[in-house]
Amino acid sequence: MAFSLPSLPYDYAALEPHVDATTMNIHHTKHHQTYVNNLNAALDKFPELKSVGIVDLNKAVNTDKIPADIKTVVRNNGGGHYNHSFFWKIMTNPSNTNGPMGDLKAAIEADFGSVDEMKTKFNAAAAGRFGSGWAWLGVDEAGKLHIESTPNQDNPLMSHLPDTKPLFPVLGLDVWEHAYYLKYQNRRPEYIAAFWNVVNWEQAAENFKAGKEHKVLLDGAPAPKM
Repeated sequence: MAFSLPSLPYDYAALEPHVDATTMNIHHTKHHQTYVNNLNAALDKFPELKSVGIVDLNKAVNTDKIPADIKTVVRNNGGGHYNHSFFWKIMTNPSNTNGPMGDLKAAIEADFGSVDEMKTKFNAAAAGRFGSGWAWLGVDEAGKLHIESTPNQDNPLMSHLPDTKPLFPVLGLDVWEHAYYLKYQNRRPEYIAAFWNVVNWEQAAENFKAGKEHKVLLDGAPAPKM
């Protein structure tokens, strides 16, 4: 079955004034749709892969499970599809964001010292990513939180990546210029700071809970296994 563009859980203007409606519309209907289209086109050549979920497809990147002639396309566009599907859900209307609570807050304080220190390190990872990429907060198999930055459309599910630790994503921020340039131009740190005003901490808590159980949420439920 072909992959499809997921609907947003809010309207395009819901993240204003921190993320503008025009950027959200273009980002969702143009950029994300292109990743979906390119991924489907690549998998048309190998229809047996169409039954593999997007999470396991990302985990299989750079393994012999993905044929050599579509490895790069799947890495870039399968990564883009997963990353953006994750990204839309980790944001919410500013009126709905109240900061981390419960087990996630306790884990952040245990692993980073404070929520503010976690944000500082996350911001540094996002700002320090040269060119296009992502910043991530994720949990490892031992239940410990880490911050990573990945290039392009790579993500922590792709365990082959150099200088990174395989993680179950909890938070992710897109720092490609198309995510912020209309509003923030070259002021990436300003965009990064604004992100904290739209974080869906309830979703982050669910991601953290699933990650501690070595699961990855997909549309609110654990992703099916390959």
